[in-house]
Amino acid sequence: MSRLRELAARLAAREVSAVELTREALARIERHDGDLNALVTVCADRALAQAEAADATLAAGAGPLTGIPLIHKDIFCTSGVRTSCGSRMLDNFVPPYDATAVEHLDAAGMITLGKANMDEFAMGSSNETSFYGPVRNPWNTDYVPGGSSGGSAAAVAAGLAPAATGTDTGGSIRQPAALCGITGFKPTYGRVSRWGMIAFASSLDQAGCFARSAEDCALLLQAMAGFDERDSTAVDRPVPDYAAALTGDIKGMKVGVPSEYFAEGLEARTRAAVEAGIQELEGRGAEIVEISLPHTDQAVPTYYVVAPAEASSNLSRFDGVRYGYRCDDPADLEDLYLRSRGEGFGREVQRRIMVGTYALSAGYYDAYYLKAQKVRRLIADDFRRAFEQVDVIASPTTQGPAFRLGEKLDDPVTMYLNDIYTIPANLAGLPGISAPCGFVNDLPVGMQLLAPWFEEGRLLNAAHAYQQATDWHTRRPEGFEA
Repeated sequence: MSRLRELAARLAAREVSAVELTREALARIERHDGDLNALVTVCADRALAQAEAADATLAAGAGPLTGIPLIHKDIFCTSGVRTSCGSRMLDNFVPPYDATAVEHLDAAGMITLGKANMDEFAMGSSNETSFYGPVRNPWNTDYVPGGSSGGSAAAVAAGLAPAATGTDTGGSIRQPAALCGITGFKPTYGRVSRWGMIAFASSLDQAGCFARSAEDCALLLQAMAGFDERDSTAVDRPVPDYAAALTGDIKGMKVGVPSEYFAEGLEARTRAAVEAGIQELEGRGAEIVEISLPHTDQAVPTYYVVAPAEASSNLSRFDGVRYGYRCDDPADLEDLYLRSRGEGFGREVQRRIMVGTYALSAGYYDAYYLKAQKVRRLIADDFRRAFEQVDVIASPTTQGPAFRLGEKLDDPVTMYLNDIYTIPANLAGLPGISAPCGFVNDLPVGMQLLAPWFEEGRLLNAAHAYQQATDWHTRRPEGFEA
């Protein structure tokens, strides 16, 4: 039984109340978060009020998520609760509304414990760019948890909450899920509304979730998904019953293994763990097919033109005038702009704004941004052709396990390569999941599965079948056992 179903069963049987679950979770946060720095805000009063309401609802019968606590990445606007996006720029921002994803999970009866630390404006692969300091990996606190949703991943891995939300622009759910030994799910672009989710790169950002298992992720996606007229990129199509799709039967499923994802740069023991995971899928009846995604080596450079370009546009609104950080005693309007942005944004955000502004500038737009969009189309076409041959694609999530804090912080190019296996799915808008598949140096690694657009049910079932055959997703870091 999945962790969320287990908690739902205990709540339904009155073995525990929502208030008791919430108090227990808040106590774990108090006890452990000093070692992890996974949360930037704890909403104890709000959580307990929601828990009391959930208990009243449970008395009359409720849904599968009612009364279960979770943590939101601090990129989702939450009414009356600071939403900082990990930045000094928004350190004092308290939105008057909830993001759609938050609304949906509130409506499902879930309880918001707090807001998770993250790389500033979701720009980072290690959760070291946050204004509030780095998040630490619960498997070894000298190591990074991955990013940008590292706070959410570390919180779930450490048992501070059974679930958390995240966002994935270039792998920011799947990569930290792999490095923290949990399951992280990114839906198809447009499946979950982005309204109220502070934008980094609008054509790439997608809300998703973290939990212990694919079954848990299916329950969360069921609540989060759906059309939203406030989001012009939300897709208006029915939401399937994802939990019903989890039959565990993958007999005859064709699993594509792209040769480009198993080439130079992949750490040998990580490769062995992922290959063992693929063999488990074969053992449950799947057919393994070697495929090629020939434009894979163009994904990282394409992403680091498109994403910074969109970021430079999205972040232009933070100018010290309307809301957010404002410098002290500006001499004039130009000084207000320069110092507010210079003091409010961290180094990585400034770097990406500069790169993006350059790529969009006169004389360079055609050479960089337009060309990147053309290559992006080629990458999507690679996947389209691949999915004519196979049902899902299996690969490593990362090149290796977590690295030490500070190890790559001063080498942006090496840092950017951490997302080499996850970025292509964002450029194409595909759904993806990372499931734990083993350990290297006592640190977890993950296997990534991808599926065609809007085939989340197929993807979740493939991951569920794998997790029925393995127990990697049940492992807990020492000192944080449930």
